[in-house]
Amino acid sequence: MAAPVNSVVNSSAKCSSFNATSFQKKTRSRLISIPGTRPSVQNGQLLVSTGVTSLDYLLGGGLAVGTVLLIEEDRYDSYSRMILKYFLAEGVVCRHELFVASAQHTPDDILQELPSPILDDVAIHKPVEQPRLSHEPQDSLDAMKIAWRYQNLPKVQTALASSSRFGHYYDVSKMMEAEIREAAKCHRFYLPEHPTQSSPTHSPMLESYSALLKSLRDVIQREGFEVTAPMSKSRNILRIGLHSLGSTLWGDDLCCHDNPRHGHALTTFLYGLRALLRSSLSVAVVTVPSHLIQNRALMGRITRLCDNAIALESFKGSEREANPLYKDYHGLLHVRQVPHLNCLASQLPDHKDLAFKLKRKQFSIERLHLPPDLSETVSRVSRGELAGTAMVGSACGSGTSGNKHLDF
Repeated sequence: MAAPVNSVVNSSAKCSSFNATSFQKKTRSRLISIPGTRPSVQNGQLLVSTGVTSLDYLLGGGLAVGTVLLIEEDRYDSYSRMILKYFLAEGVVCRHELFVASAQHTPDDILQELPSPILDDVAIHKPVEQPRLSHEPQDSLDAMKIAWRYQNLPKVQTALASSSRFGHYYDVSKMMEAEIREAAKCHRFYLPEHPTQSSPTHSPMLESYSALLKSLRDVIQREGFEVTAPMSKSRNILRIGLHSLGSTLWGDDLCCHDNPRHGHALTTFLYGLRALLRSSLSVAVVTVPSHLIQNRALMGRITRLCDNAIALESFKGSEREANPLYKDYHGLLHVRQVPHLNCLASQLPDHKDLAFKLKRKQFSIERLHLPPDLSETVSRVSRGELAGTAMVGSACGSGTSGNKHLDF
């Protein structure tokens, strides 16, 4: 038997009032609005730019606040130090506060070498032009030079860029003006200016790392970067740049022995650093001379303690520097670790073969793309040798004498 209309209406009214009070629609939490930041479209995490737009794209849109980016230095510490300068320069332009720590170079020397910001119209990303359709004789002659299996393939998009603009562009050939640099608030930690004494307790952390962590904690608490700090003033981001941790200049012996005596010093410091960052509006970039660390298992633990980890392999001083296959690049970039933030599965890069190049004004990361043919003047024998040394697939340069292309 159907229920009376009045009872149905009354029951529906009661249910609607009950839903209005108890089961409210879930809404997004109000995000903190800070200049130079934006929320991630994937997990809502607050992001900042590293200063390198291609690196932002590789990290999923930017560097998440409260995380650590580990950079394994190249052999001569030239490109890794350049990325650190990009990170600090982006903080200066966005009016973020800086914390620079080093044991080799003074923080002022690092700040004086920051790249200069450039105009937007200089570095606008231009899409790759599609091949035009034409029936001119010259076009037909050019098409004949291309092997039939490559003729209809589209051009490879090597640049890493997103549809939305985030961050700024910089000119590495010019230094940032002193007026712009001095406008930013910077906290400095130079190890020779912080004499350390041997601790009577058997702490796994070195005194140099302990003093650095204490200085970071004091700055975060004093300047109000803690998440639980009262909203008495406008919030800001603290960018932390730690140069060449793990080297002997910090008193660490990771690079000297296979079984170092202070094997847990750096890992203990990274535990404390991540605890500070998770509860504050801070983000850190740490460089480590991984090519000098002999214990690879220990290097693996250091990598896993960081949220993001990349490695730079420079061609300088190696056989690849003179290899025509890599003439357009200055080194390879390897992704060691990707973050797992507010999700069960992390977003992996869509392309694993990555390389970086330093142009006259800019540093960029691109997809590694080797052309099928090196040049018309290189013989088939030399091309086969170069392809074999590059270890890119299996080279099958056999065929008729008219075949001038290699298959990778």
